[in-house]
Amino acid sequence: MRAVGEAPSKAIITGEHFVVHGAWALAAALPRKVKVEVEPAPAFRVVSERIPGKSPELRPLGRVVEEMAREFSVSPKLKVSVTSEVPAGAGLGSSASTMVALAASVSRLYSLGLGVDEIIRFSMVGEGDIHGRPSGIDPTVCAHGGAVLFRPGSKVKVVPLDSPRTLIISNSGVNRSTKTQIAQVSKAKDRYPGFFSMLADSMSELSLEAAERLRDGDMRGLGRLLTADHAALGSMGVSNGTLDGMVDLFASLGGYGAKLTGAGGGGSVVAVAPKAKEKSIVSGLTARGFETFSAKIPVEGVKSWLGP
Repeated sequence: MRAVGEAPSKAIITGEHFVVHGAWALAAALPRKVKVEVEPAPAFRVVSERIPGKSPELRPLGRVVEEMAREFSVSPKLKVSVTSEVPAGAGLGSSASTMVALAASVSRLYSLGLGVDEIIRFSMVGEGDIHGRPSGIDPTVCAHGGAVLFRPGSKVKVVPLDSPRTLIISNSGVNRSTKTQIAQVSKAKDRYPGFFSMLADSMSELSLEAAERLRDGDMRGLGRLLTADHAALGSMGVSNGTLDGMVDLFASLGGYGAKLTGAGGGGSVVAVAPKAKEKSIVSGLTARGFETFSAKIPVEGVKSWLGP
């Protein structure tokens, strides 16, 4: 018998980094997904085109399985097969999607009946191993799906959308370490605690307003908030010339606004634009060498099922 778990990727629309320090952040699940299949095996092993057989990336997967096996007294000896549509290191939640899909598939295989919150809890075991001090927003969005407001220690707020909204995602192609970028912002907080506190409060309010704009379909207003958020993240040292240039390019092509998404230092940019310009903006970014796609939201969260 085998079980399959499938989870969407994500984009943080506003509030990343500041969310680690207690601010609200707005994020949405994206349609590109990770599928994880698990089945009993003589020993734990991972099969993935993306993850080499002896890669350090295998350890977080093993830790999730070990923690679940310990808590529920089930066998950790599993073959784990990972199939991903999400580029690694692009700020789109590749690792979180994988951990969420893994936890869901193990729950399904052993009939544990875990709910979304428990799946997130076990996913955080792997996420912490990878990122050091993650806020938890990535696995929360990948598990819940849809668009959500997230703040550590607070109940997740679902942002209702009465019709599809479109986000444009463009990958800079520059890889970076989330753990390093989180440390960069922590250093800025330690150096300028008063300024950081005021900025975090402002970005928290910005995320709450961005959620209202998204809910109401005011994409022009949302775009202005994205650009303001990008400037705030830049002041923390997590942007770079490539990302700033991409934000500028979105503007020159007629977008409403854009910002880095995820840890920064590379990764991707998220943007919104008039419907009439979405296709030409995707084409324009693609023609300049950036992998770019439009993503309709909301998207369903994690799901799992038994296979033959």
